[in-house]
Amino acid sequence: MSSRARFRIELIRIETRSIDYVPLAERHGKVWHLWPVWFSGSAHLATLAVGILGITLGGNLLWTMIAVVAGCLLGTFFMAFHSTQGPQLGLPQMIQSRPQFGYAGALLVWAVALIAYIGYNAFNQVLAAQALHQVTGAISPTSPGAISVFAVLAVSLALVGYDKIHLAQRGFAYLMIAILTLFSVGALLALRFPAAQWRLQDFRMVPFLAQLFAAASYQLSWSIYVSDYSRYLPRDVGVRASFWWTYLGAFVGGAWMMLIGTVAAATAPQLDVAAAMEHAADLVLPGLGKVLLLGGLLGLITITALNFYGASLTLLSVADTLKPLRCTVGKRVASLLAALIVSTAIALNSSGNFVAGFNDLLAVLLYLFTPWTAINLVDFYIVRRGRYSIREIFNARGMYGRWNWRGLTAYVVGFLVMIPFFSTEHYKGPVARALGGADIAMLVGLPVAALVYLIACRSIDLEHDRRRAAAADLGLDPDAPAGAAVH
Repeated sequence: MSSRARFRIELIRIETRSIDYVPLAERHGKVWHLWPVWFSGSAHLATLAVGILGITLGGNLLWTMIAVVAGCLLGTFFMAFHSTQGPQLGLPQMIQSRPQFGYAGALLVWAVALIAYIGYNAFNQVLAAQALHQVTGAISPTSPGAISVFAVLAVSLALVGYDKIHLAQRGFAYLMIAILTLFSVGALLALRFPAAQWRLQDFRMVPFLAQLFAAASYQLSWSIYVSDYSRYLPRDVGVRASFWWTYLGAFVGGAWMMLIGTVAAATAPQLDVAAAMEHAADLVLPGLGKVLLLGGLLGLITITALNFYGASLTLLSVADTLKPLRCTVGKRVASLLAALIVSTAIALNSSGNFVAGFNDLLAVLLYLFTPWTAINLVDFYIVRRGRYSIREIFNARGMYGRWNWRGLTAYVVGFLVMIPFFSTEHYKGPVARALGGADIAMLVGLPVAALVYLIACRSIDLEHDRRRAAAADLGLDPDAPAGAAVH
């Protein structure tokens, strides 16, 4: 077979693994490959919408920009710690919740994950149609055809899988760095704003906190599938390396794109996201607006592919809980089609109120992800220190039980204590009302869920737990000892 023919076969090869363990013999890639995955994961149009919230609520440019950076620093910190779980366990992110919540109890967090995947993709499809309308008026901003075609392109990339997603993200990262650098340098030289937009004394708490925690929530929401894109890396990838390559990619990509959204909204607060960005970019350099829109649209395709990929893994995890399954390409295709149909149906019925819906989605995701990320990280880094049994994770009657009261209790308590701090369009808790609508629920839910879980885990015989995990995984992978600890 010629080298050209082999290249074509490799190009179209569909990933066969899904929620199953990736053996050491199949591990490949370099740890630095994580930064373009997460830089590109944020350098797209949906991220722009996060950066406009402070401006639309009446904040000035300076304080909104500070809130964006602070929120990204906070949310990305927790998100990046999930990255090292992939190389250590060789499993997707969501299936790893079984040791904390139980074989069946993990269905709770998988339902939350599906809300995120499907919700984000529905909004991405709506935003894609708006962007295409902005590029060419021939396409309606609510075009069913544009919404559907965009989704099909994204699901096609998700279908070929892990390696092609990594490749696409690397190529797109270099393209967007060039475009964003051109815009940013030009904006510093060409854009002018009223002095009030830069006054420190014009701090307004509600717009500032809304923007800060919207940015934090957006970055934190990647936590549910961070290790999906690191699970093929060699096991000797350390915590520090995987954390920093993930953190730098996600933080820089997210903060940079949100700040462009902030600047765009400040130049034209009356326009929608896509129109405001094109307007601001054209002020920098005529014609740059369409280039930035098209670049952001390409990024929207790749991140939507990541969401479809994650939704597929989560649906297969649900199916495996109901009836243990053998992973096949056919099952991957079926799960991707299911996610495609549901997200497209939602997009076709929600395109008239994009920004309001997006704001509510961000708030809900913040509340739902906060206790889960605290419990998952505490269990991995503090309680079990990365020592799990891969085989027992897939054992319905195994050592982790069907319903783990520790994780479920910590999740419910962490969620309940946040309710007085909730601040959404439809509900404001008493503390949020007292703070003028400001939302600080994340600062309460994270430590409470972590503390409750730590206290609950004091009754675990960890030494017995580790011995049992190691014994269960004997022979799982001859190239390494079972139950290896975090490096």
